Amino acid sequence: MSERFDGVVVAGAGPVGLVTALKVARAGIPVLVLDCESDIIQWPRAVVYHAPTVEMLDRLGLLDELKVAGILKQDYQFRTVDGDILAAPSMSVLTPQDTAYPFNLHMPQHELANAILRNFMKIPGAAVRWNTRVMDVKQDSDGVTLTVENGGDTQELRCDWLVGADGGSSTVRRASGLSFEGYTHPERLVSTNVVYDFEARGYARANFVIDPVHWAVIVKVDRHGLWRVTYGEDASLPEDGVKSRIANHYAALLPDDGPYQLEAFAPFRVHERSAAKFRIGRVLLAGDAAHVCNPFGGLGLTSGLLDADLLGDALPAVIKQAADESLLDRYAEERQRVFREVTGPAAAENKRRLKETDPEKKRADNERFVKLRDDPQFQREALTFTYKLVSSPIGVPRQFAQ
Repeated sequence: MSERFDGVVVAGAGPVGLVTALKVARAGIPVLVLDCESDIIQWPRAVVYHAPTVEMLDRLGLLDELKVAGILKQDYQFRTVDGDILAAPSMSVLTPQDTAYPFNLHMPQHELANAILRNFMKIPGAAVRWNTRVMDVKQDSDGVTLTVENGGDTQELRCDWLVGADGGSSTVRRASGLSFEGYTHPERLVSTNVVYDFEARGYARANFVIDPVHWAVIVKVDRHGLWRVTYGEDASLPEDGVKSRIANHYAALLPDDGPYQLEAFAPFRVHERSAAKFRIGRVLLAGDAAHVCNPFGGLGLTSGLLDADLLGDALPAVIKQAADESLLDRYAEERQRVFREVTGPAAAENKRRLKETDPEKKRADNERFVKLRDDPQFQREALTFTYKLVSSPIGVPRQFAQ
């Protein structure tokens, strides 16, 4: 059985795929989103959205809705596991010249995805198929043919363009013959959602715990008392024992033995990798399908959403013949450059700093914390760093810049 879809297929119904789909659909182009799950998944994933992402969501008309569902954050702390505060920068130091969005948005990734999905589904020609897994991809000069599986039935689906936003294990990337260059960290990360009032105990809404053993990030998730605690453990420990070990980690990371309620947890391995190319013919990659990094600092999804922002402008311009296909090459090259030169190195440095033991590097880190504490200009530079993840102009025609 075969089917023809005259438009763009997006593989992956996460925030990156859905932002791409939303922008392309708003340009008047039919879009079909495919996802192998039965709905948007809800286990613990990203939670922090930096200022350039907030700005993008506002341009899309979503921010007012998201402010109601999420919380805003300005405060950070870098602290030791014993409770010493090394630095406590606040985005309140930023000026209108720095950004019109001097805050981050916090909310669970699935809630962000659901908000984007609701807006996408309001557009004529927008559609989603759940429980639909991409099995293979082939293309020619006129389009892309996907082999997809749903409920045990396999069919071919022909489309004009394909966007692979189907995660780090992307079938689209693999079927397109693209390598995923980089490395895997030796540790396992464990992401947990817990009800426990860190804020009442003097914590900021985003906290980096600096310790060679009990390194972690602790972030407020919502206004209902839910927090995210993400820590590392030895990957050689059996994964089926993760839940039984959480209490031992919490004994070190929680400041007292007050009661807490564990809501969810998810173990995962972390990688620093980038696809060899972000475009091959009529197939384009975005988000984790194109690049992955560790979650410390929230740079991975920020970078992925900024992929979607640019691709959602460039692809309609090409489809509507306002630009030639070289615009898509510039998209691919620019977003790969940003990841390899900015996102990836910064994420790796964030993780290194949490657990560093080398005396010389530790001394340099401590000097940085002092500067972050005492130097307002350095604070401003550090707090606006994520704007370096925004692309340089690639020549998108003005009428397609959403």
